[in-house]
Amino acid sequence: MKQPKVELAKVRDFSAIINDSFLFLKQNFKPLLRSFFTFCGFFLVASVVTSILQQLKMHELLTENGLDSMSSNKVYGYIKTWGWEAAFSVLFMLLTYTALPVTVLCYIAIYKEKGNIPPTNEEMWGYIKYYFLKSLGSIILCFIVIMIGFVFCIIPGFWLYPIMSLVLPIIIMENATIGYAFNQSFRLIKDNWWMTFGALFIMGFIVGICGAIVTVPAALWSQFSILLHWPGGKIATILSGVLSHVALVLYILPVITLALCYFSLNEQKEGTGLMARINQIGDNKSDSNLPAEEY
Repeated sequence: MKQPKVELAKVRDFSAIINDSFLFLKQNFKPLLRSFFTFCGFFLVASVVTSILQQLKMHELLTENGLDSMSSNKVYGYIKTWGWEAAFSVLFMLLTYTALPVTVLCYIAIYKEKGNIPPTNEEMWGYIKYYFLKSLGSIILCFIVIMIGFVFCIIPGFWLYPIMSLVLPIIIMENATIGYAFNQSFRLIKDNWWMTFGALFIMGFIVGICGAIVTVPAALWSQFSILLHWPGGKIATILSGVLSHVALVLYILPVITLALCYFSLNEQKEGTGLMARINQIGDNKSDSNLPAEEY
């Protein structure tokens, strides 16, 4: 028996959010993965190349001069040696970490709007080009707010994390301004902070463990090749750079969890999904394709 599609606008508890995140990914695996590589592929490849160039120069510097090359009197020469690669690496990593959630959230927004039908590339491109710069600004702003929270005794940073995480889905799902999204995120999470934090933390932990399994062996090989002069250090550095970026595909899952948290919180406060179902009662268009009764 075919499993029904995941209903997005629905109140969920903690376990339902986690279970439905995996189920939604399972039901949309191919089209969602296609959208990810289509719209994140360029940033991902650029980030891989610049990151590998930066790490290779660092590896070469440390291998030739030892750890003493990191002393303070050599910092300027070190920055001059690979500063451009580092700058471009940070830039493309930022763009990648923006493109990834924007792509997944736009996919979910269109999927819901079309009645649980995967979007086309043309539909995705229209949404992504509209929301990308706004999302980039909101991500930078939310990151700064969270970092300020961590500076003040760490605990405020943890408290702000789930609240700031909701800003991006609100912007995309409700076509909202950044200011409105900030206010709405505080309103939605009221009385639901622990559930939201727990769902995001658990899913992030699962994905982090899976990512570590993929990336840590090559990273350790690269580091020990510097310290112990093991062979194949550059190969390990390249492999580590590639795997660390390929593993970003795993972070599709926490974004799905974030979207389900938003829909659950919004449904509790607004009840939009329930009202839509009530309005569909008696709508002949929603009936199955049965022949009309004859009298």
